[in-house]
Amino acid sequence: MLTSTNTKNLYTKLQKQYSRRINLDLKRINLALKKLGSIHKSIKSPINIIGSDGKFTCLMSLMYFIQENGQKVSTFTSPHLYNVQHRFWLKNKFISLKELKKNIDIIKKLKVRLTLFELLTLVYYISTSKLKNVSYALVEAGLLFAKDSTRVWDQPRCQIITNINNQHLEWVRPKTLKAICREKVGYLSKKTTIYVGKQEPKTMQIIKEILKKNPSRQVYYGSGWTLNKFGNKRIYKDNKGIIILKSKKILSDGLWNNVGLAIRVARDLKISKKTILKALPKLQFEGRLQYIKGKLTKLLNPKEKLLIDGCHSTESARNLASYLKTLNSDIYGIWGMQKHKNPDLFIKQFRGVFKKIIAVKIPDEPNACNPYKIKKIANKFNIKCDVAPNIKFAIKKLSSKKRKIIVSFGSLYLIGKILSLN
Repeated sequence: MLTSTNTKNLYTKLQKQYSRRINLDLKRINLALKKLGSIHKSIKSPINIIGSDGKFTCLMSLMYFIQENGQKVSTFTSPHLYNVQHRFWLKNKFISLKELKKNIDIIKKLKVRLTLFELLTLVYYISTSKLKNVSYALVEAGLLFAKDSTRVWDQPRCQIITNINNQHLEWVRPKTLKAICREKVGYLSKKTTIYVGKQEPKTMQIIKEILKKNPSRQVYYGSGWTLNKFGNKRIYKDNKGIIILKSKKILSDGLWNNVGLAIRVARDLKISKKTILKALPKLQFEGRLQYIKGKLTKLLNPKEKLLIDGCHSTESARNLASYLKTLNSDIYGIWGMQKHKNPDLFIKQFRGVFKKIIAVKIPDEPNACNPYKIKKIANKFNIKCDVAPNIKFAIKKLSSKKRKIIVSFGSLYLIGKILSLN
């Protein structure tokens, strides 16, 4: 799982050359695409995945179902955990470093001032437009959707809405859930099929009100399918029938809901129950509620396990906390987070869960929270918290002969660093 030095160096260089600051505006991406000859229009059956949480797991689930059906896909995801090449799945492999560099050189010649995310989106469009015999292009949206560089198709094959919550309030006016919903679903295509995943009742009501004005072919809401727990199994049901689901790798209700949404879409793509069940054991979501083994676990004793989860919103915190409460073991944490992710509300969801937390600064992240500030916030909610200078030191500090689970959480960037070390 080691990232090549060349790839790391390239991405570090790109971070310096292209702004990481989010600057929402479709003018730049549209100008670049025009100069490229509108290549995005040659991409077959694009599918947008939009939401606050769950985009990646829904996309990956759908990818596995489609591939098990003997079809090929391309995917664009963000952020990457430890290798920028992993943002681009092209039919049967990740983009090569050679092709990545070649596409970047093509984009540079356009002389359009782009953000880093826009650059990477264009890399995907260039590569995918050249692929043959690919059935679908699965594209994860960035921030919101209204002015996101993935909103370039007038008539995508379909658009999928995962869980929407209060993330990114700082980007909307007024700072309300309704404003976030408007930015995410108020700008969907008017000529597509829309699938809305499970939402809080208030959120679903807002979404339905917004989509009343959308004349798309079909709009399916979360009530179009159910997913119920029965022992260690899940019972999926829609108008096409029942599927009994079971997996040792899908550990939480939130993850299962994303899989359920992908199944709902897959069924309309004429993917059979048999194919879905065949693909299910292969589903795994790197960095999302994942037990890992490797170099870092060698720092642990045999009775200890290392669990990682890139959760960073209040909703995803509840999801992780709910899973941890089902475990018959002491739980310890390693917490790192970005400043703008509302750490107070986030850690509040874990009251009574952790025996102790070690706060760390996310390596190489300029927007990372100071670990002493994290400690102060945790203490405010009566969560015992210490500080460590780095990830390895934190693991060693928590490790003992006592049976326990050590959970690293709070940021996908932190999880990416852990996977790199591992």
